[in-house]
Amino acid sequence: MTFQLTQHLRDEPLIRRLADYLGCGRISKNREGIYLDVTKFSDLTVKVLPLLKNHPILGNKSRDFEDFVKVAELMENKAHLTFTGMDEIRKIKAEMNTGRKLED
Repeated sequence: MTFQLTQHLRDEPLIRRLADYLGCGRISKNREGIYLDVTKFSDLTVKVLPLLKNHPILGNKSRDFEDFVKVAELMENKAHLTFTGMDEIRKIKAEMNTGRKLED
């Protein structure tokens, strides 16, 4: 699992402060923007997810976050080690971001 936060290059100080606050993640940038990637599972479950649960995401991304939490819970329960669990994770992933069906 990867949590990625992307911002315009002008927001580099914000991304760096967030990474310092969380005490985790890898910062990278290109001409498109600056990125904070958190891939260590324990950092996701102990640092990132609790922060975002206490400070909820608003808008369409909130639904993607809910799905992200579901996958993290499946992985925490070792479901990703079974065929059934992996299928469930794949279904959730397929419906996230651009795969999400718009509601009327």
